[in-house]
Amino acid sequence: MASNGSDQRPVIGLTTYLEQAQSGVWDVRASFLPNVYIEAVSSAGGLVVLVPPQPLDAAGADAVLDGLDGLILTGGKDVDSRRYGQEPHPTNDEPRLDRDALEDRLLERAIARDVPFLGICRGLQVLNTALGGSLIQHLPDAIGSTRYNAGGGVFTENPAVTVPGTRTAELLGERVTVPSYHHQAIDRVAPGLTVSARGDDGIIQAVDVDGLTFGVAVQWHPEEAAREDSRLFTALVDAAAEYRENRKARA
Repeated sequence: MASNGSDQRPVIGLTTYLEQAQSGVWDVRASFLPNVYIEAVSSAGGLVVLVPPQPLDAAGADAVLDGLDGLILTGGKDVDSRRYGQEPHPTNDEPRLDRDALEDRLLERAIARDVPFLGICRGLQVLNTALGGSLIQHLPDAIGSTRYNAGGGVFTENPAVTVPGTRTAELLGERVTVPSYHHQAIDRVAPGLTVSARGDDGIIQAVDVDGLTFGVAVQWHPEEAAREDSRLFTALVDAAAEYRENRKARA
């Protein structure tokens, strides 16, 4: 694990929600993120920087990434289905185009720069659609059950069986039980991604990003189980620490 000395800890950027939120007398649009994400990264040895939705061109994305050693695209609302050429399913969330655009730009530049990357739930879906893939818009239509989304903020447990030889398998072993809360999943896999885990029903649960030193995205919510299993966060932080040292050496 990376050193806990504050001058040595790698800086991990986490994308955030921009939603209507209440605090005291205020009821305003606000950028926020559930604290379980922050705890998961901090406990693994990283320093957390929150990245809110905002207009970014390539130069702006590079400026953000200049201050980061790793990047996590977090969970959130459904990706805009028009990104992959489909009309939205009636159950879909109202798209957050500002967040889609921010994460697209950060991903593009992070992949170009080989920044260590972890995608979580929506983060996997953003990755796949940004690179040219598509999504199953409503899993109950495809599998006939709500096993991946019970609703009401209740996470369900499901198996993920990893693909031998992938980074995900290296990190998690042959099989892992994961906390799920999603009604969409990868359909057509984008070029540049390798499927690294599936459910026992065949639904894609994780992908590796081809060519990245560290690039993993999962359909589940590892932050919800990080106190029991922090392997994904520890691996990201360790990769970010190495990225930080290599960047210092090149400077």
